[in-house]
Amino acid sequence: MVSLGLLSAFVPTFLLVSLTPGMCMTLAMVLGMTQGVRRTLWMMIGELAGVGLVAAAAGAGVATLMLRQPEIFAVFKWLGGAYLIYLGVMMWRSRGRMAVPEELDAQATAGRRELAVQGFVTAVANPKGWAFFVALLPPFLDADRPLAGQLALLILLILTIEFLALVTYATGGQTLRHLLGKSRNVRLLNRIAGTLMVGVGIWLALG
Repeated sequence: MVSLGLLSAFVPTFLLVSLTPGMCMTLAMVLGMTQGVRRTLWMMIGELAGVGLVAAAAGAGVATLMLRQPEIFAVFKWLGGAYLIYLGVMMWRSRGRMAVPEELDAQATAGRRELAVQGFVTAVANPKGWAFFVALLPPFLDADRPLAGQLALLILLILTIEFLALVTYATGGQTLRHLLGKSRNVRLLNRIAGTLMVGVGIWLALG
């Protein structure tokens, strides 16, 4: 197991990293605006699965090999980025299933699988995320202790902190939706969300 000393340093380190605005947090905020926190949980499931996969690969040393093959990420980056940009443009135009409906109380129509895939692709297709875990995890792993137990505990902590950060951002997005909804300014809400989504797509494709 990981020592308490290392845990006391790891938790605040990763908490700060998770709360820092990034692609996944921006996506959570956008979906909190357009889909609500409850439905955004499906995106979070996909994102957490992706983060867990990347963290496990980094801890096992696989990520180092992956980073030496940048072409592995190219297809994910460009296809994933293009898809998010497309969704953002549709949201900006108040069209598509991701946009806020004319009636704010209307049920969201984005599919659960679609939301989960968005989260997973955004987490896995980001080379910076892989590089981050390659740099972050090794200092907290003790070579004299079994790797599996240490890695499992750290990944559990990572996913817990990441989930709390995602919920925080999604809640902020939902709050913004309610504030703008009081003035029935749905078009402005869709344009804010669409612009942010396009930004995430460009960030993913060019990052």
